[in-house]
Amino acid sequence: MVDAALRFYEAISNASDLSERELCSYFCYLLTVELGHPSASAKAIDNCFLVCDLRVPKRTASYLSEGIKSQQATYVKVATGGYRLHRSASNHISSKLGSFRIVTQTSAELRSLEGAFPDGAKKKFLSETVDCFEANANRAAVVMCWILTIDHLFEFVLTHHLTAFNSALAATPDKRIKKVGNKEDLSELKETKFIDLCRAANIISNDVRKILDDALGVRNTAAHPSGVEIARTKTVSVIEDLVVNVIRKFNV
Repeated sequence: MVDAALRFYEAISNASDLSERELCSYFCYLLTVELGHPSASAKAIDNCFLVCDLRVPKRTASYLSEGIKSQQATYVKVATGGYRLHRSASNHISSKLGSFRIVTQTSAELRSLEGAFPDGAKKKFLSETVDCFEANANRAAVVMCWILTIDHLFEFVLTHHLTAFNSALAATPDKRIKKVGNKEDLSELKETKFIDLCRAANIISNDVRKILDDALGVRNTAAHPSGVEIARTKTVSVIEDLVVNVIRKFNV
């Protein structure tokens, strides 16, 4: 929550010009839209001010209650007693944030994924991948996310589908290796062949294979100096696909 609030506040181009009342609306947007909470309370919004080292408003609760009574409503009250932004207010803030809305959602999702990993090398690697993404180091983020994904798939195959994978490998032998038993063996295979063998062994679906093939193409572009720019939107797309459709789907 602390990291999310700080990143969100620092991405608002005119944050220092916003009034306390307006910032309450922005933090409500963060809590309910970006972080997916069902509603926001005055206490939760005050906490956003606090973690951003801002003075906590004395009238947060009043801003919320007044916002549902004004002619142009800013908030709507939900059954649980909390607040959500009125659709028009939410759309206004979304337009002000622009493409950062997508970036924030992806960052939050990636950060939340860290909790699924035990402390160790993989969790630290993921954390540094997200650091790259948030620092606009698009090439590095794509390459690191790909490495993490392949490492995760290696573990998944070794833990759950080693026999099926070796059967598929035996049917289409590789010059360098005929049977795998550990990560070092798997790393000897070309990544394209590894993906094809996972599909042949029915470890992944054809849709997942396509996602991996597309991501590998972007990784290959990102990993070599060229005049091709790795766009922010492309980076978001690749990371979302790999995290949601591969890392989260295939539990080790």
